[in-house]
Amino acid sequence: MIFIDPPTWPGHGKLWSHLVSDVSYAELHEFAARLGAPAKGFERDHYDIPAKWYEDAVRLGAQPVGSKELVARLTAAGLRRRKATYQEG
Repeated sequence: MIFIDPPTWPGHGKLWSHLVSDVSYAELHEFAARLGAPAKGFERDHYDIPAKWYEDAVRLGAQPVGSKELVARLTAAGLRRRKATYQEG
């Protein structure tokens, strides 16, 4: 299933949502293509979606959830890819 959180994430003068799948990256990429999201909008495990596309994503079938639930579902599905962190050693 595809999930989207509210457009509350600021960046580049806009607010953004995150679009994820709890099934596969293939499902996510297919949905994003139907929505018209560019490939460059994919970051590790999600697409960044501008606020003006939020309602379109929901109309196409994305399930609105809070940000914490979105991360929990992504993690439970084994699809969460965290940012690499530098560790001095």
